[in-house]
Amino acid sequence: QVQLVESGGGLVQPGGSLRLSCAASGIIFSIDDMGWYRQAPGKERELVATITSGGTTNYAESVKGRFTISRDSAKEQYLQMNSLKPEDTAVYYCYAFIAPYGMSLSTPYWGQGTQVTVSS
Repeated sequence: QVQLVESGGGLVQPGGSLRLSCAASGIIFSIDDMGWYRQAPGKERELVATITSGGTTNYAESVKGRFTISRDSAKEQYLQMNSLKPEDTAVYYCYAFIAPYGMSLSTPYWGQGTQVTVSS
């Protein structure tokens, strides 16, 4: 069974850094686009960053220059978050379009979410 497992959230002071990881497990044929959303209390879910299988990245305006998304050649993606602000506080969810082994069509899978709190 394919699943995504996140790690790396926590409490950090303003100006600090955190690195989120998201690892896919299971028997996988291919992974296409990957990325991160976040949702703060009382707010809509917001797309934070995306990365294609070819490595093309896109970012929300609010995180450009501070966050960096990357992926390795296997099944893991990362979100490096620098210069964190209190408004970055949210639950962060990773996603990936995955085609399980034996299937040619990729569908979205989601991580369980990890809390990031930026506070002094």
